[in-house]
Amino acid sequence: MNLSFLPNLLCLFRIALVYPIAVWIMQGRYAEVLFLFGIAAATDGLDGYLAKRFNWMSDLGKFLDPVADKLLMVTLFMCLSIAGHIPWWLTFSVLFRDLFIAYGAVVFRWMFGPLHGHPIVPSKFNTLFQILLCLAVIARLGFGFPPAWAVTLLGALVFVSTWVSGLGYILAYSRRAVAVTRQRELEAR
Repeated sequence: MNLSFLPNLLCLFRIALVYPIAVWIMQGRYAEVLFLFGIAAATDGLDGYLAKRFNWMSDLGKFLDPVADKLLMVTLFMCLSIAGHIPWWLTFSVLFRDLFIAYGAVVFRWMFGPLHGHPIVPSKFNTLFQILLCLAVIARLGFGFPPAWAVTLLGALVFVSTWVSGLGYILAYSRRAVAVTRQRELEAR
């Protein structure tokens, strides 16, 4: 029996969780949101493990996984800002960074060719801080823990890491563009 469809199915399931998470944030059902967020995190880890362990990677999966992750995080930030629990300026910073990175990737591909890259280290920290901030805000709303200072500290870490990783991508794209331009010049000689 071929189960290579499982990682993609898990991604689709994670996408399906976005709607109830959004509704429950707006309804103030934070314990349920934490439960669904835990399921989403588990499916994210499981689909990645299955894809790598059994070589069940697919082009669809390479598209679905980051879409599911971004959709979940954008939904969390937007809903928590709409509900007044995360400041809009922080949500706009996170969204602007993501849009800027996507725009840069499109421009790079258009001008220089395929962009064969992986997330830079500051971006991985940024993602971790975003997840921890959303978890902390929801846990504080639902259970009164962690303390307010910890949520504020995580918000500051998200803000700083958002800008550091955004600048890191600008530098990475710039270095690759220079390398491609030099290679083209050498080939033209």
